[in-house]
Amino acid sequence: MSHVPNGGQALPSEERPTGELVKQLSEQVSVLVREEVKLAQLEMTRKGKQFGTGAGMLGGGGLIALYGAGCLIACAVLAISEVLAAWLAALIVGLVLLAVAGAAAQAGKHRLRQAAPPVPAETVDSVKADVEKIKEGTRR
Repeated sequence: MSHVPNGGQALPSEERPTGELVKQLSEQVSVLVREEVKLAQLEMTRKGKQFGTGAGMLGGGGLIALYGAGCLIACAVLAISEVLAAWLAALIVGLVLLAVAGAAAQAGKHRLRQAAPPVPAETVDSVKADVEKIKEGTRR
């Protein structure tokens, strides 16, 4: 058995004074809330990083698409004014750049879906479970 501050031994929970039980409950709730806030912070940090990565990849895909469009425009100009080999080379480069842009955009879109919704779902579930346990404990 553990010792209490007044030098006696701790009483079983049925025999403890209400004030002591309320104090213990308040300390436990305080610790629980701090832990839940910490969990929410970690989860939101992880989601924020995923969102940033996805947005960067989507932006990169858009930039590569811009270069692809520039090559396709150069291709049209060369097709009209030059020999077949020059415009064909520009067409091939433009199509390859657009394919890379499409792949990057799809990867970025996938990352953005993983980050949504921006709600700490794990923390919400954990808090619901904690509330349910507290309710069960008070019913006894």
